[in-house]
Amino acid sequence: MKKILFALLFIVSIKVNAQEIPDTIKKVNRLDTVKKDLFTAPDTVKKLHSNPLSLIPPAVAIAYGASSFFITPVRNVDYYFRDEIEKTNPDFHSKAETYFLFTPIVMVYGLNLIGVEGKNTFVDRTALLGLSGLIAGGTDEITKHLTHRLRPNGQDYLSFPSGHTTAAFMGAEFLAQEYSEKSPIYTIIGYTAAVTTGIFRMYNRDHWFSDVVAGAGLGVLSTKAAYLVYPYLRNALTHKGKNGKSAMIMPTYQNGAVGMSFAMGL
Repeated sequence: MKKILFALLFIVSIKVNAQEIPDTIKKVNRLDTVKKDLFTAPDTVKKLHSNPLSLIPPAVAIAYGASSFFITPVRNVDYYFRDEIEKTNPDFHSKAETYFLFTPIVMVYGLNLIGVEGKNTFVDRTALLGLSGLIAGGTDEITKHLTHRLRPNGQDYLSFPSGHTTAAFMGAEFLAQEYSEKSPIYTIIGYTAAVTTGIFRMYNRDHWFSDVVAGAGLGVLSTKAAYLVYPYLRNALTHKGKNGKSAMIMPTYQNGAVGMSFAMGL
């Protein structure tokens, strides 16, 4: 599976680069560009320029999932999909969604590493990803405990919404925000991986259909919210002191724990 993902990334990068005009100077100075991208942070970042109407689909997805708690026909759809999966694939079991889950995020950093530049620098895109994760992860965890829904496999009462699907669609929208201007194929690949993640969660009996739909909406909204809010946080938290040295605060995620880090130029 890893070989397939790397091969897919390689093929996509070739297709996009084949459409660009070769630039010898850019190749020669690529190392300097990478260093600048890794260790510098501009005063502003490009804001989200999507149509406000783009917020409607993920909002509707979340509303649909929530409605399964009090609208019987919607809940019956959950039972229908579960019964069909039991009939057609009673022994299905796979962990492939773990690979699909991280595909969009890996592509963002992989593409930048091979020279296909995204919308923002390494520092800003990482902060944006961290902020998206804070919003999605926090909302997901709180909602799971509040709703207390039993999983289809009866393992626990943390079924709603699907955390894996939330993370997958958060990554898909992250990839779309950074690279959709380069080529629509990136958005297609990201969302295909996210949809596949949701399907696998259902076939593994880890989640109901409404859990997956709500998770998809939450993931997309979390990333869109991060791109809307981050420019203001970035300009507020990054500043130059009286001595002219720049300082920056950004979210972090390590070993399952979220937090904040502080950095100052020497």
